[in-house]
Amino acid sequence: MKRAEIRVNGIVQAVGFRPFVYRKAIESDLTGGVRNLGGAGVDIYLEGKKEDINSFLSKLKNQNPPLAQINEIKVNWTKPKGLNEFKILESLDESSGTGIIPSDTAICEDCLEDIKEQDNRFFNYWATSCVNCGPRYTIIKKLPYDRENTSMTDFPMCSDCSKEYKNPMDRRYHAQTIACPKCGPKTYLEEKENQNPIIKSTRLLKENKILAIKGIGGTHLACRADKDSTVKKLRTRLKRPNQPFAIMAKDIEMANKFAEISKKEKKYMKSLKRPITLLNKRKNNPLSKFIAPGLHNIGVMLPYSGLHHLLFNEINFPLVMTSANLPGEPMYIRNKNIKEGLKDIADNYLLHNRNIVTRCDDSVIRVNKSTGLNLIRRSRGYAPKPIKKELGENTILALGAELDNTIALYNNKNCYISQYIGDIDNLKTFKFMKKTIDHLMDLTNIKSIDKVVCDLHPNYQTTKYAEEISDPIKVQHHHAHMASILGEKDLKEIVGIAIDGAGYGGEREIWGGEIMVATKEDFKRKGGLIPQPMPGGDLCTKYPARMIAGILYSIEELSDILNEFYFPHGKEEIHNVIKQIKNSTNVFKTSSAGRFLDSVSTLLNICEKRTYEGEPAMKLESCAKNNEGIELELEYEKKNKKIYLDTRDLLIKLMKLKDEINRSKIAATAQENLAKGLSKIAIETCKEKGIKNIGLSGGVSYNNAISHQIKKEIEKEDLNLLTNKQIPPGDGGTSFGQLIVASEKADRNEVTST
Repeated sequence: MKRAEIRVNGIVQAVGFRPFVYRKAIESDLTGGVRNLGGAGVDIYLEGKKEDINSFLSKLKNQNPPLAQINEIKVNWTKPKGLNEFKILESLDESSGTGIIPSDTAICEDCLEDIKEQDNRFFNYWATSCVNCGPRYTIIKKLPYDRENTSMTDFPMCSDCSKEYKNPMDRRYHAQTIACPKCGPKTYLEEKENQNPIIKSTRLLKENKILAIKGIGGTHLACRADKDSTVKKLRTRLKRPNQPFAIMAKDIEMANKFAEISKKEKKYMKSLKRPITLLNKRKNNPLSKFIAPGLHNIGVMLPYSGLHHLLFNEINFPLVMTSANLPGEPMYIRNKNIKEGLKDIADNYLLHNRNIVTRCDDSVIRVNKSTGLNLIRRSRGYAPKPIKKELGENTILALGAELDNTIALYNNKNCYISQYIGDIDNLKTFKFMKKTIDHLMDLTNIKSIDKVVCDLHPNYQTTKYAEEISDPIKVQHHHAHMASILGEKDLKEIVGIAIDGAGYGGEREIWGGEIMVATKEDFKRKGGLIPQPMPGGDLCTKYPARMIAGILYSIEELSDILNEFYFPHGKEEIHNVIKQIKNSTNVFKTSSAGRFLDSVSTLLNICEKRTYEGEPAMKLESCAKNNEGIELELEYEKKNKKIYLDTRDLLIKLMKLKDEINRSKIAATAQENLAKGLSKIAIETCKEKGIKNIGLSGGVSYNNAISHQIKKEIEKEDLNLLTNKQIPPGDGGTSFGQLIVASEKADRNEVTST
């Protein structure tokens, strides 16, 4: 007889791992026990024949519950103690060394069948779940993962649930979220009526009402998506005139009526992660024209909770499902706050009495025709699952970007990237960020931080906070983008194309169209887009006509040109903007690809005022869809051994095309030639440096046409294009890039170069 003491690390709590171990131990005729540990690991004690223990270990490595992920197994052989049965033991607070918390997942097919069967005790129960599905990250207060350490502690099990919980052969054996209509969380409508709240809610939706619906990790504002008047009413109340709304469809068949869905897109939509997936609209689709005005695509998700499925049992139309929050603020998760904060927006509130411990917005993805999966927002279903990397011994906290913020932690070969947090310039979001740091440190068993890393911008809230708590390592924004690719691909050096809206490049310089040679430790700028005047700084992002004024400043007929475009204060403002540029008063320089695309969008009268982030460039892409551009002769400027694409010359050439071809073709021409110009500089840099890999990252890389053209140009030269796959190429991925840079610089505490 032998005894094996086994420690398992990975995603092994909240995934049905202990019941799995129990069943495999019984099958192998072994005695002993299994218990959760405070660091999210599991200890197993086995006694029996050595060959039976080895058989068990083989099953442990090769057969696992669907949500489990084993990263490490340590086995210590010792003398047996004469145990005569196998038990699931009481959890210990002792650390296992590595904490990994599973993400929330969509309701599984088995549980879905349970809520559909009339004679099943879970029939029509909204919070039905098992060891293979349901909330995890959003309900955990602390480790180990036991019911009393989650928000399910408020709901003692009834005798029926307790019986299933204790039955080793049941899929709800030791399922901490087990609950039924007798003992579990209850839904209710704010109106006090003796009706089924879900049935009543569907009646309200049919009557064109707007509902706030509290879900698994947050709250949605919902209304029917096929009625113009209803969607317009939601826009008016939310003060979101144009920002696209996400849609929830009952199933793929319903979604297929209004969107084109490829096999890959279908696969992602039906996965347990259930992200919002950006899909191309069908022509003459039944959705309201106010869902995503001016855009060729829409964000669509399928139901991921029992509550959603029960709503769709009673309705046959898609729903708007947009995050319930005021502009810039985190999503509401407390019942009191939902009612108070949304009182002027929602007509009623479908709530439940289970607390959400950690808010987690819906994830958003796009399948790019050239580069594959793009994670736009890595949140529900993905976070906080770690990326395995060997980054040294230091524990590192990365504070990420100021907009679309995520934070990241590195400890013991794991990079934990938080859920989507939002824009940190809002005080409530800033507090949410700090709370997320504390909570994620608790859940990952991180006791202290060795190094803090932040953006280079001196006035960001993240930078100020980093300086309050440490002597931080500071990383230039676009270097972080490139480092995220280096980290994902485990490469030492790449030529990078970093294209986005903005990143601090130094005193009065805003970057966003950069070609660089990047290593994990440092980077060297090799060119990009010529910096152009940006009169009024951030005002150019809201009113892109100002950016046109900056780019075309030296043209004699500038005033006449600008009269065609929108300035809030008309000719007087045009006069002041020109004077502002002439005197260099509050004028910054920017090489931003995003600002250039905004300028083209306004030049073509597609979008003259930005009402949400990325709007002009997104509408430009939609206008250009299915059109081929004209190849233009591009001008470049060489300066200090760097090559710059002349965007002034490009904008003038596009302007001259307005009398010759339609604006959709000009929009396509702008995107294609911008991509060609950037590619040429990157390719020449590769040849100069003998580098084969080009990385593409930054928010503009979400543009299908631009990324496709860049890939085409690069592959013509037998070079490799690399893009982010595990993290967003937008600002939500910079926290990971900061970790990569900081791990190289931790011993020197240097600022990355410019």
